[in-house]
Amino acid sequence: MASITILVDEDIKTAFEQANPEIQKQLSYIVQLFFRENLHNKSLTEVMAEISVKAQARGLTPEILQDILAENDESICHRY
Repeated sequence: MASITILVDEDIKTAFEQANPEIQKQLSYIVQLFFRENLHNKSLTEVMAEISVKAQARGLTPEILQDILAENDESICHRY
């Protein structure tokens, strides 16, 4: 594995540093996926559509997504 530097504001840096290791690992995976899948050459709309198609193909339903988002909202609210 190699490291890269990404410029972010101080709030983002602090939030990342305070995130649990699993969240940090997931964010690392998202960045890797973004570049590995050559998504950096596509528009945000194209990336979102591609992610949606892949997620649905893997069984993600709107209900499951809503549950995941609700769980994340709760954890974010407790942090602040």
